[in-house]
Amino acid sequence: MAFGDVKTPQGLKELNNFLANSSYISGYTPSKADLSVFDALGKAPAGDNAHVARWYRHIASFEAGERSAWTGAPLPQLAGGKPTVAAPAKPAADDDDDVDLFGSDDEEDAEAERIKQERVAAYAAKKSKKPALIAKSSVLLDVKPWDDETDMKEMEANVRTIVMDGLLWGASKLVPVGYGINKLQIMCVIEDEKVSIDLLQEKLEEFEDFVQSVDIAAFNKI
Repeated sequence: MAFGDVKTPQGLKELNNFLANSSYISGYTPSKADLSVFDALGKAPAGDNAHVARWYRHIASFEAGERSAWTGAPLPQLAGGKPTVAAPAKPAADDDDDVDLFGSDDEEDAEAERIKQERVAAYAAKKSKKPALIAKSSVLLDVKPWDDETDMKEMEANVRTIVMDGLLWGASKLVPVGYGINKLQIMCVIEDEKVSIDLLQEKLEEFEDFVQSVDIAAFNKI
């Protein structure tokens, strides 16, 4: 999937429409495609772009080290689509007045060495404070109703009332299963040490008036 310039209203609208039925830019797990759009946005969007805002908060919740480990190709482009990345900055115009033709090479070398040492020290300090990576999983659930008279909107509303530390609900959609019956397919991301998928299934099945059964359609480590 490719979008226009996501910094424009039209590009942002296209992205919001796509994320209405998708948790990620490509597939069921975060990838470099998500990073390319995340970097292109630069900040959480304003206005009526709820799906983009939800996706942006989710991607921002990952540490830089976790994002660097993501695989996949950067955002592919549709035919005629404009890249989402910003254009390179124009080089500053030459200003001969700022050039010191008589500057001291020794002073420049000393200053360059000082800056280098400061950067090395800052990197070492940052690396020593880097938190451990948090193990997460992306789970796609199939929530099946009793019959075709089940209110699917109310069912989803009940599902999303489940709040657990380490649980983040994502996009959802209705999938036909036959005889006029639809199942609710909903994505969530869990922190493995905090959320038991078995316990989550049990909590979902407690909505006995709506839920007949809950199955795992896809389970991927992030």
